[in-house]
Amino acid sequence: MFEKLKDIICNYVEVKPEDIRPESRFMEDLGFTSFDFMSMLGEIEDEFDVEIEQQKVADIRTVKEAAEYLETLVEE
Repeated sequence: MFEKLKDIICNYVEVKPEDIRPESRFMEDLGFTSFDFMSMLGEIEDEFDVEIEQQKVADIRTVKEAAEYLETLVEE
């Protein structure tokens, strides 16, 4: 999931996949704006055919947190 997420992240911000770490924070480290982040979430929902709860989004700060949350959705 982490590797797939890295590919999607690279569609939204100018960062090399090898520079994305599990502890990378979307806003502070990767340069996401809130619009970029919400757009990426829409793509993730389409890509994995899941629905992301808006309440959960507020708790997601790092790539690792996003990957772990997505894993719980995809398994269901």
